[in-house]
This record gives sequence, C-alpha cells and structure tokens, in this order.
Amino acid sequence: MNKVILMGRLTRDAEIRYSQGESSSAVARFTLAVDRRFRRNNEEQTADFINCVSFGKTAEFMERFGHKGVKFVVEGRIQTGSYTNKDGQRVYTTDVVVEQVEFAESKSTSDNNVGGGYNQQPFKPSPSQAAPSEGFMEIPDGIEEELPFN
Repeated sequence: MNKVILMGRLTRDAEIRYSQGESSSAVARFTLAVDRRFRRNNEEQTADFINCVSFGKTAEFMERFGHKGVKFVVEGRIQTGSYTNKDGQRVYTTDVVVEQVEFAESKSTSDNNVGGGYNQQPFKPSPSQAAPSEGFMEIPDGIEEELPFN
C-alpha cells in the first residue's frame, strides 16, 4: 500500500501549469513544510520540506487557494522517478502525488499566521459558539483533577 497523509504549510505559492492539447489539465507543484514531531538537543523546531504535485481539479484548487503560509492536509501517494540533467548526471526525484487536499485551519487563523510561526494556543469557543448543555451536567470548578480523563 502506498498512502501518505501530511499536514504542513506552503513554503511559497503553488506553481501552476496547464498541459497542452485538446484536454488541457492543470498541474500544480508546491512544497509543504511539515514540522517534525520531536526536537533534539534543544534545537529549534525542525521541518521536512516535501515536494508535492497535483493534477486536474485538485491542482485548480491549489491555484486558487495555495498561497505561502497556508496550512493544508494532503492525502496521496509517494512517486519516485529519475531523469538525466543537462550535465549528463542521473537525478532521482521523490514527490507526493496529491489526490485530496483540505484546509487545516480556519481562514482567520491562517491570516494571523501567514509569514511565519503558528499559534500554539488551543481553540476555545466563545460562549456564543459553545454547544448547548442540554442533557449534560455542568462540572463544578475545581473537580477536573478528580476526572479519570483530560
């Protein structure tokens, strides 16, 4: 099975091209900066830069919304290849062929984060956004420590 799911921010705007011929199709190339889960020896947060390519409607989506700094979740497959460059050397490539893409955060959060960094504050709904408590008992303050889950 060859399946990849990544979440990261675009390092620059997606690059869009259209194939030639009767049934021209969009092709988008972009790079996702995917944070590594763990830090080593008190280093700064490190990231892997994953080359991605998408086709058709997915590429058209990236053309419209794929701007530097926007956070996406992509699903696809790894594809390797090779070519001979102008110096006659063999160059090996690895890309994620993106089959599905979704926004990983709201537009307002994304607007606040463009240009670097990301908000590590957890989302807390305002009282107007909170779900109604019908059928559920309110937990009194100070009892959270006694709950078997958090």
